[in-house]
Amino acid sequence: MRPDAAPARPAATAAAAHLTVPRTARYWTLGSPADPLQEVWFVLHGYGQLAEYFIQYFAPIADGSRLIVAPEGLSRFYLDANYTRVGASWMTREERHHEIADQHSYLNALYDRVMLEIDPSVRVNVLGFSQGTATAWRWVEAGHPRCDNLVLWGGALPLDPQHNGERKKAFARKEVIMAFGSDDPITTPTRIAQHRAELDAAGILYEVFQYTGAHTVPEDAIVELAEQLRSEAATRA
Repeated sequence: MRPDAAPARPAATAAAAHLTVPRTARYWTLGSPADPLQEVWFVLHGYGQLAEYFIQYFAPIADGSRLIVAPEGLSRFYLDANYTRVGASWMTREERHHEIADQHSYLNALYDRVMLEIDPSVRVNVLGFSQGTATAWRWVEAGHPRCDNLVLWGGALPLDPQHNGERKKAFARKEVIMAFGSDDPITTPTRIAQHRAELDAAGILYEVFQYTGAHTVPEDAIVELAEQLRSEAATRA
């Protein structure tokens, strides 16, 4: 190297940084806060679904006494090679702690907006389907929404045994319902047994609701469950 030559610079190292930004979130509703409501249902879709279509599963129970609210995951993507079909996702494992925090900020803001117009005596049900079960579980466990019934429909539970003591307190006054289809390839008997063992280990009381069908929300099943939950609420009142 020549005496007057500049020394070689070390290779640059990439560094991650984070920035919290506003987002525009979309949600769909069936019913009106002005209706004579007895229940509000927050229903969280599965992987690759859009809330616009997912909420139609709940049309059979939107009878004027229930307000159905379907938030949509913040991450959308194309489902096909022709870029025509779009779906949404709640999160991936990448930056999961930030994804979960963003979910909660979004869902908490939505909950506050909806409940501002709702009589506080109205019961609140949260239902997660498929990928939405983990999102629903974490949101309810975090404690912001008042939730009378948490329905976990055809999905996995994000349980960390290290937090079982705190988790038992979080769900002490909530009803947990696990819904499984008889022909659901996702929630196999082995996986169901695993989830039940996890809930038992956490000391969380739960009910099992099994319906005839695959990985979907059949009309007869959601009507049956909705009537069951209302009947149980009347019995406890």
